[in-house]
Amino acid sequence: MSKISILMGSQSDLETVNEAINLLKEFKVDFEAKVLSAHRTPKEVAAYVEAAPKRGTRVFIAAAGMSAALAGVVAAHTALPVIGIPIETKNLKGLDSLLSTVQMPPGIPVGCMAIGKAGAKNAALFALQILGTGDKAIQKKMVAYKAKMRKHIKSIKLKV
Repeated sequence: MSKISILMGSQSDLETVNEAINLLKEFKVDFEAKVLSAHRTPKEVAAYVEAAPKRGTRVFIAAAGMSAALAGVVAAHTALPVIGIPIETKNLKGLDSLLSTVQMPPGIPVGCMAIGKAGAKNAALFALQILGTGDKAIQKKMVAYKAKMRKHIKSIKLKV
């Protein structure tokens, strides 16, 4: 049963979303990933999202570029948490995606991460923290992950 459902608006988004996927694999958390477009397959997005709780989904991650409506459409069809990843674009470097993801109307919340790969990695971490509120094993792995980061930073010796 998938605890996290990842949607991306295009196959080209996978390069960015792989940051999230790799982290979820490292944490050994069940997930599913699928390409569905808010504009090209809106009926399929709605059906997928509405059926997701029966598959065990507890958190959504939605990645999209340009008009980046996917996270908002997902949020419109569920009461589960939705995390948006704005994909970097050629023309506006992802600013278009960021503004589309973060500017949600009241009542349709989306947790918006940073543009691009850093945002994808943080989306996975945020989803894991959400799941960790009810799963001690995930919470324990998250504490260890953060301790490892802290240890790494503390070990850096600058030669200036």
